[in-house]
This record gives sequence, C-alpha cells and structure tokens, in this order.
Amino acid sequence: MNKQDKTLPMAANDNDLFNVVEAAAFLRLKRSTLDHYRCEGRGPIYRKHGTRVFYTRASLLAWSEAQMFSSTSSRVQRTK
Repeated sequence: MNKQDKTLPMAANDNDLFNVVEAAAFLRLKRSTLDHYRCEGRGPIYRKHGTRVFYTRASLLAWSEAQMFSSTSSRVQRTK
C-alpha cells in the first residue's frame, strides 16, 4: 500500500466525513489547491466543526461532476 492509499478512509456512505488532507487525496488535488478553492468559494461544499474543516463524500463527488468540460472553452451541460 502506498502513502496516498493510507490517507483515504473507507467511505461506507455519502455522509462520511473527510478531513482536508483526505478530501484532497480523494479529488487527487494538492491540499493547498483545495484550501485555495475553499477561500475563493469555488471548491466543494464543506462543514466546519470549530476551526476544523470537513467534506462529505457526496459534496466531493457533486463538485467533481460539476467540473466536466467537453473542450477548453465549453462546460458540459448536465441533464437531469
């Protein structure tokens, strides 16, 4: 098992909480990138418990799915 695998929890359901390091690994981003997105308000929805930040698996997946593009200039329109 490599180092990255050890930081990913086994998510049993969409409401399991990921800390910032785990969420960044799940999205395959650097922690600093996820922190930057959060400060700019363009990252996944998160929760705060005191000063600690957590993400749900569902919010990470929803944010990732919203980042789909068909070319460098056009975002994929999701149909429901």
